[in-house]
Amino acid sequence: MTSIASPAARDLPDHRLAIVFTGSGSEYFRIWIVNLLLTLVTFGLYYPWAKVRRLRYFYGNTLVGDHPLDFHGSPRRMLRGFLLVGAMVALYSFSGKVSPTAGLIAFLIVASVWPALFRASQQFRLANTSWRGLRFRFTGNMAGAYLAVLPIFAPGLLVLVSVVLTGQGLPPAAATGLAALFTVAPVLLFPLAWWLLKKYQHGHSALGQVQTELRTGPGSFYIVFLKTFGVAVLALLAGLAIGLVIGGGSAMALLSGGEGKARGITPGVIATLVILLVCVYGGMALLIRPYAVSRLQNLLWGRTACNELQFASDLRFWPLVGLTLKNWLLILVTLGLYWPFAAIAMARMRLEAVSVQTLLAPDDLVSQVRPRADDATGDAAGDLFGIDIGL
Repeated sequence: MTSIASPAARDLPDHRLAIVFTGSGSEYFRIWIVNLLLTLVTFGLYYPWAKVRRLRYFYGNTLVGDHPLDFHGSPRRMLRGFLLVGAMVALYSFSGKVSPTAGLIAFLIVASVWPALFRASQQFRLANTSWRGLRFRFTGNMAGAYLAVLPIFAPGLLVLVSVVLTGQGLPPAAATGLAALFTVAPVLLFPLAWWLLKKYQHGHSALGQVQTELRTGPGSFYIVFLKTFGVAVLALLAGLAIGLVIGGGSAMALLSGGEGKARGITPGVIATLVILLVCVYGGMALLIRPYAVSRLQNLLWGRTACNELQFASDLRFWPLVGLTLKNWLLILVTLGLYWPFAAIAMARMRLEAVSVQTLLAPDDLVSQVRPRADDATGDAAGDLFGIDIGL
């Protein structure tokens, strides 16, 4: 698949910043196993330190134009945000057990605060990321954060508020209508919600005076999601057909073999058939995520640009399928121990599919990108709670 790029990108001079990932599976394995053990021993409290170690390793091994990124986040600040989010989740879980009304109130509180936390996480992540000594920043405002997540929460809030206002319950017809709305609306609104979320992220990322924007509308997201849905339907139909052939063959063997041969159908044979069917469906499902990931990455980064630079992405579907299959099999064979190696391989494929084309030579671009006067304010806002949701 060719990369998606705006017409403006083709007019830029050939100052291309390749992205190279130099991480090693064996090196990351040592970081991963220590992080895992310490997180388990501390009942999760070590998680912020583990995340900082992981981010510093991945960032430090991501070279943009031969210069690595760096992550400067403080695990102590991240711990405060981690505890805050944990307390909110615990409050919601406990309230739901007390009474439905208390659970609803807790949900509304969490839903009303989540966009602000999401904005803070973007500020924290970018304010603590640097390239060639220059810190990134996030310029999105609070109103934009709430607008970006509105399609995610609106259907659920509508149903919950309607139930509360009716007191003892809804009439059957109204309940059926709201249930249908609650089921269908999230599916129809998901591409729009994802576009708003990514437009908010990609449209407010800045390095000095250089700020990117997402130059595409929601229609392109609906096209990608419709194509992904089509791939999912075809994969499931193929899996169903293969399953029917396998099951029908087994049934014919039973019917034609007589009672004596039927006794030969042991639990082991049945288990083998079940495992085979699971593998078939797993193989079909294997196509769906790589298709969505490759198409969305190429769309997002191919349409992210500004006057000074243009991103491009050429993440190919079938190589991604092959790598995903390899990772799944090796993780299964090694009982999960191959996971760090899989993470490194996946990061390398996805990162190296992206490149940056600039209007100026890299050194000239860096010399012209100076920190703005309000960058310190962004750093302080990003470090307020140390929240890093990771979207």
